Amino acid sequence: MKIICIGRNYVNHAKELGNEVPEEPVIFLKPDTALLRNNDPFFVPDFAEEFHYETEMVVKINRLGKSIAPQFAHRYYEEIGMGIDFTARDLQSKLKSKGLPWERAKAFDHSAGISKNFISKHRFKDVQNLNFSLLINGEERQKGYTGDMLFKVDDIIAYVSKFFTLKIGDLIYTGTPAGVGKVNIGDRFEVFLENEKMMDFLIK
Repeated sequence: MKIICIGRNYVNHAKELGNEVPEEPVIFLKPDTALLRNNDPFFVPDFAEEFHYETEMVVKINRLGKSIAPQFAHRYYEEIGMGIDFTARDLQSKLKSKGLPWERAKAFDHSAGISKNFISKHRFKDVQNLNFSLLINGEERQKGYTGDMLFKVDDIIAYVSKFFTLKIGDLIYTGTPAGVGKVNIGDRFEVFLENEKMMDFLIK
C-alpha cells in the first residue's frame, strides 16, 4: 500500500504557511513505514528542531483503478478515517530553500498518524459536508470543514489516478485546514470526525 498526501488543499492553510494557492492538487507520498497506528504515541525525532501537526480526513481505496473518470471516483472508496501528517517544519523549510526534495521532512517513520477505525461513508449524506477537529490537551487547535477543500475527494482520486495506479488499501490524506502548530512532548492529541472520537494518543 502507499500513502498519497494532498498539500495546500485548504486556502487558509496555504496562506498561513506563505504558499501560493495551487491551481491543481499538490501531491507527495509517504511509505508504509510512515504509519503510526492504534493510537500509539508519537515519539518526537531528534533530527529536527520543530515538528508540526496537520489534521486531515483520510480516504481508503477499495479497488484497483487507473485513469479514473471523476464521475466514477466515488466507487473507489467506501470508508473514511482521520489522520495526522507530522512534518519536520524547519527541515522542510531548509530543503525547500535549496530546491531539494523534502521527503526527509514528511515521510519519516511514524509521520502518518492514522485512526484505529474507519467509518462507512454511507453513514453521512455527503463526505464534502463533514466537520473535524483536533484537540490538544482538551483545547481545540484545528477545526476543518470538508466543504472548504479546494479539490474534492472525487476530483483528487481522479487526478491522482492519472499518475499512480490506485490499489486496494491505499490511503489518501486529503489536506489540512489552517491552525497547524508545533508538537510538544507531553501533549495529548484527540481527533474527532463530526462527534465521533477517532484518535487519542500522546506525544513523547
